[in-house]
Amino acid sequence: MNDNSQFSTANAADRPAVLEHTRNIGIAAHIDAGKTTCTERVLFYSGVVHKIGEVHEGNATTDWMEQERERGITITSAAISCGWTTAEGPNAGVPHRINIIDTPGHVDFTAEVERSLRVLDGAVAVFTSVEGVQPQSETVWRQMDKYNVPRLGFINKMDRMGSDFLAAITTMRDKLGANAHPLYLAIGAEDQFKGLIDLIKMVAYIYDETDESGVRFTTEEIPADLVDQANEYRESLIEAISDFDDDIASKYLEGENLSEDEIKLGIRNATLSLKFVGVIPGSAFKNKGVQMLMDAVVDYLPCPLDLPPMKGQDSDGTEVEVSPDDSAQVAGLAFKLMTDPYVGKLVFYRVYQGTLRKGTPLYNPRTRKSERVSRLMVMKADTREDIQVAHSGDICALIGVKDVATGDTLAVKDLDIRLEPPSFPEPVISMSIEPATKADQEKMGIGLQRLAEEDPTFGLSTNEETGQTIIAGMGELHLEIIRDRLFREFKVEANAGKPQIAYRETMLSASDGNGKFIRQSGGRGQYGHAVIKLEPLEKGKGVELENKIVGGAIPKEYIKPTFDGIKEAALSGVVAGYPVIDFKVTLVDGSFHDVDSSEMAFKMAGIFAFKDAMKNATPILLEPIMKVEVSTPDEYQGELMGDLNRRRGQIQGMETRGKVCILDAFVPLENMFGYSTDMRSLSSGRADYSMTPSHFEQVPQSLVKTIVETLSREPART
Repeated sequence: MNDNSQFSTANAADRPAVLEHTRNIGIAAHIDAGKTTCTERVLFYSGVVHKIGEVHEGNATTDWMEQERERGITITSAAISCGWTTAEGPNAGVPHRINIIDTPGHVDFTAEVERSLRVLDGAVAVFTSVEGVQPQSETVWRQMDKYNVPRLGFINKMDRMGSDFLAAITTMRDKLGANAHPLYLAIGAEDQFKGLIDLIKMVAYIYDETDESGVRFTTEEIPADLVDQANEYRESLIEAISDFDDDIASKYLEGENLSEDEIKLGIRNATLSLKFVGVIPGSAFKNKGVQMLMDAVVDYLPCPLDLPPMKGQDSDGTEVEVSPDDSAQVAGLAFKLMTDPYVGKLVFYRVYQGTLRKGTPLYNPRTRKSERVSRLMVMKADTREDIQVAHSGDICALIGVKDVATGDTLAVKDLDIRLEPPSFPEPVISMSIEPATKADQEKMGIGLQRLAEEDPTFGLSTNEETGQTIIAGMGELHLEIIRDRLFREFKVEANAGKPQIAYRETMLSASDGNGKFIRQSGGRGQYGHAVIKLEPLEKGKGVELENKIVGGAIPKEYIKPTFDGIKEAALSGVVAGYPVIDFKVTLVDGSFHDVDSSEMAFKMAGIFAFKDAMKNATPILLEPIMKVEVSTPDEYQGELMGDLNRRRGQIQGMETRGKVCILDAFVPLENMFGYSTDMRSLSSGRADYSMTPSHFEQVPQSLVKTIVETLSREPART
């Protein structure tokens, strides 16, 4: 038990690690930057595992799903806890509890990153020393910005051919706009990478090459040929952090020497401001630099008390705050659901406030129901450990709460609050799916429903015209994994149709729409009449509805049904039946009947008015455009550029890094199916690529007819 007298009064006496010594961090990056390998080394050096697992051997601790081990990629974010004690500095000798979430890098599983960053206090962004910032790195960085997550940078793979630590930092500054500064310098590169220079202590750490585990290294003087460079970057580091600390600024300007603790405190304050990123070089695979990274996590990333209170709303829409305090009422966020073969539904839960004990009833304001927590667990990848209590700042798993969705707030009943949930992108691809046998029909329905509960970017619907089940997701790999999980976890063989693109529709011009719904068949009839104005909005603006009815032309009780009809009509556009986006509808006029008018009649009038306006508003079809980055040896550049152009790609830029050429392009998703095979064929297997959703653009008029005809034969909709 801790003596908490020196710490915040927010700490309960029975905490295993006080809030000040707790870190909740995520490791996030582009695919194949080395996140899982890095996490594996942390677990080894902290004593959680006694043998280093490798991704390529299929035995990494946090890649526990069969699909992850077969493919060598991370699919689902895995939570794991470890302890870390730094040897020097303000936290020297103090055990810290670090909760780590290893997130996927593949764009198809971006929801895992989104929901993890929503509940984490800090993050480590991993980049490779050869490519630096890659497309998915930018996506992850924007997600960190969105949730105001303080972060460190780790430049990995310093042992690779073409590695350049300082050039990778330059890409962080140029592409991400990051105020990035090295905290350590690399000694050597490629097969000569042998250690790091500590710019705070001004010493060198040289790894013992006979010790493959990377545990042994010696502290030596900085090599003579690197002293000037180390002094230059140390000066630059102190100048950068002086912008965030007045005491450091005054001492720096007066030429006074700063102590190591003062510099570390300055780096911490700068990191917490979100306007500074400290960067560390290393090679997780070769076991170098990871200990320095963990020291930096303890020294510079925030504890739960360092962050502003989490904001939410009560039932009246008034802003409410929750802060980490063990003695307060319990409130937290359910950020991930998982089906466990042994214990059933697991709900991953971040406790923002209070102390949660086993057996506590938690209230869900979305369902307006209370549910009892029958068991509490700490997750260690795919293993679990039962606990009796979870404190504020902890990440745990709940068992016993059934009717819960990702993003739900769970709190004690008399604490009326809804915390802001994470937001997720829309699916971009869909396909029909059907069981191989009639006997599998029910099992497939149950399996798909459970998978949809777990994954907010996985869509599930039924096509009313054909009766087909339609699944939608973020990419081909995403849907492939869904089918694979159906087979392995629910024992369902499923056949899939051809992938369908999630097109959208919008309009180019404004128009008016007139909708009348009149039915007279003896007795009481139906009457609804609405007049609207439809206008296009800028890309990404969504849907706006405005009521400008005056003089009671439409009674108040029929306004909402009319708008409901408009929203329903917008789910199926007039070009090819796809959802309509980025428009504004103004309800300007209408009429009603004292006896015959009803909510249903005005809903139908709204539908007819929208369809009428849409036909005259120059409707267009939009297609998802992907941001594609191709990395290729110089000699294949021409063939790959030509291939991208044939796919209606727009080359945005070309950059040479050593002997590697990087091509940036925007390409319609429709033309990216099968690209991986063609690219490898054109480059003799030496090129690589990554792809992330970017935006929607108008489909060329010459292709619209072909697309509509194809859709009429295979009517799948998303």
